[in-house]
Amino acid sequence: MTNMSRYYNVEDIRVAARRRLPAPIFHYLDGGAEDEWSLRNNVERFSHYSLLPQQMTGITDIDMSADLLGVRTSMPLLLSPTGMSRLFHHHKEHAAAEAAAEANIMYGLSTLASSRIEDIAATSSGPKMFQIYIMRDRELTREFIARARDSGYQALCVTIDTAVGGNRERDLRTGMVMPPRFTTAGLASFIASPYWSLNYLRDRKFSIANIEHRIKSLDDGAMSPVAFVNGQIDSNATWDDVAWLAREWNGPFVVKGVLTPEDSQRALAAGATAIMISNHGGRQLDHTAAPIDCVQPIRDAIGSGAQIIVDGGIRRGSSVVKAIALGADACSIGRPYLYGLAAGGAPGVKRIIDIFRSEINRTMILMGKGNLASLKSSDVQSLNDDSVTSRA
Repeated sequence: MTNMSRYYNVEDIRVAARRRLPAPIFHYLDGGAEDEWSLRNNVERFSHYSLLPQQMTGITDIDMSADLLGVRTSMPLLLSPTGMSRLFHHHKEHAAAEAAAEANIMYGLSTLASSRIEDIAATSSGPKMFQIYIMRDRELTREFIARARDSGYQALCVTIDTAVGGNRERDLRTGMVMPPRFTTAGLASFIASPYWSLNYLRDRKFSIANIEHRIKSLDDGAMSPVAFVNGQIDSNATWDDVAWLAREWNGPFVVKGVLTPEDSQRALAAGATAIMISNHGGRQLDHTAAPIDCVQPIRDAIGSGAQIIVDGGIRRGSSVVKAIALGADACSIGRPYLYGLAAGGAPGVKRIIDIFRSEINRTMILMGKGNLASLKSSDVQSLNDDSVTSRA
């Protein structure tokens, strides 16, 4: 078993994941769309906000707990829904869900997961959110909603920024497409990754588990499940369809993929109780705004009408603190916990969560803040020409 305690930050674990994974698999995880400008900018923009600590407060006991999507969690962090975790570790989504439950933070399960809705519910007693797309087959959409509700998921999340797939050129170069077309160097990297490859040989089944029963035949090759999902996502969906989905679920409801004040207001009008500010980790449309830069304009537009979750570019606990000070309620991480999953399974995900917990706690102590509610925009200074406007 890998000793995860020797990794001290997300980048350390990213390097460990790169060593563990075959090159095409790692680059699928690590890459973004086209020039990958948004991927880099998501992270870099956090450095444009500096912290203004209050000294001599005597605060050392921090309450990081957060009310998120109707659940009290241990800190303002959740694990984003990500597809096909089986690519990164043979324990799949179960490992991540177990680590999230142990930490009492919310785990997001993707429609494109390699584990069934019901199986993750049986594995994890922690808070859970199911991510969905608006499908052309509305009965399939209703089926997913019913399965998530019956399995005890606390929240539903609809992704709205995938009308078509992003142009992920890294995957084209490595051959990480469906069906795969690996280069000679890519094939050699599988041999050079014995841990991953041996576990693949023990269990070769890769599937989009929640739609398997809807595919008439899997004999057409690896493209069949992907083609089915791509054909089902309704690229003509409108805000009326989002409103229909909110009514069908009738519970905590997240709209993921919002970047503008106008769309945030449309999401609220459609029934959203939370908005996930996200550009899909830079994997869809390149050259989109960084989520952290969208927090304050969206909060100003919606007031206290819904919770805000920042998704994209979060690599440090200090980034979570900055986002909350600017008006967010929580942050979600995707790549960081998948690096942990690839590097060490459930212990790797647990290590990532522990790193964030420690960093958030330390940042708040040094900021002189005893709880999340005490964080205000006046605690953050924009390094652009103008300072961030103080929010009462």
